[in-house]
Amino acid sequence: MNVKRDGFYKWINRSAKPCSSQVALRTHRMAQFNLYSEKYKTHGYRWLNAKIKLDNPDFKCSDTTAHRICKYLGIKSKAKHETNKYRKPRTDTKNYNNLILNKIAPTEPFKVVVSDMTAMKYKGNYYEVTWYMDLFNNEIISFGVSNRHGDSQTYYDGLNGTILKKQQGYQDFITILHTDCGSVYTSNSYNAKLYLNGFIHSASTPGNPTENGAMESINGWTKEELLRDFMIKKGENIKDALENYIYYFNNERPASALNYLTPMQYKKQFYENTKLLPAKITDFCTP
Repeated sequence: MNVKRDGFYKWINRSAKPCSSQVALRTHRMAQFNLYSEKYKTHGYRWLNAKIKLDNPDFKCSDTTAHRICKYLGIKSKAKHETNKYRKPRTDTKNYNNLILNKIAPTEPFKVVVSDMTAMKYKGNYYEVTWYMDLFNNEIISFGVSNRHGDSQTYYDGLNGTILKKQQGYQDFITILHTDCGSVYTSNSYNAKLYLNGFIHSASTPGNPTENGAMESINGWTKEELLRDFMIKKGENIKDALENYIYYFNNERPASALNYLTPMQYKKQFYENTKLLPAKITDFCTP
C-alpha cells in the first residue's frame, strides 16, 4: 500500500489514544446532537446538523460524521407520517384547470401560492387549520384556525392575510393560487374575492392530492412538529401557538428543499443575487 512503517504506527497510536482536543470535539458534538434531538424530535441527522450550524456558525460537522454520532447515540426521527389513502379520481367535470401540474418552479416570490386545510386532534382538542404558502421559498404567508368542524371562515381568514401581503408589495402582477377542489375553494364568493384581488385560481384534479404535493408535505411536517416539538397543550391559545410556529418555520427552520436555508434566508439570497429590492422592508425584519 506504499505506507511508511513509522507513519503506519503513528496512525495506530492516534486511533488507540486520541488527543484531548479530539476527545473534547467529539464530546461537544455529541452534546449538541443530544440537546437538539430532545428539542426537535421529528427530524433526522441531516436536518439536526443543518439546524445546529444555523444556530452556531462556528460548529463544523459533516453529514457523515453527524450520521455516525446519531447512530452511536441512538438518535432517530420520531415522525410517523401516515400513508395517504388516495381515493379513485372522479370523472365529473372540474371547475378550475390545474395551471401548475406540480412541475412549475416559480422564479420570483408570490408568483404561485398554494393552500390546503388540515385537521389535527390533540388531548381532546380538535382544530382545523388552513395554510397559505408561497411556493417560491415555502414561506407560510398566512393561516386561519378554528375548533369547529367544517368552519369555512378559516379559508377566508387565511385568504385575507394573503391578500394583505399581496397589497403590500406584490400587487403589480397576477398570482396563481393553487388549491384542491373543496367546496369553499370552488364557491362563487371565494373566487369572486380572488378575481377582485389579482389572483387566478388553479385546482388539483379531484382525488389527486399529489398535484399539490408541496402543500401536502408541509401539512404533514407542521402537524408532527406542532404536536411533538412545540407540544401544544390543552387549553393553550392555539392562535398564539401557530403564530410562534410560523415565525420559527419561516426564520429558524432550515429546509432540505432550499439547500438547508430557511425560507427567509432563501428569499434574501434571491434579492441579493438578482440585485432587486424586496417587496417591502419588513420582509427581513425580526418582529
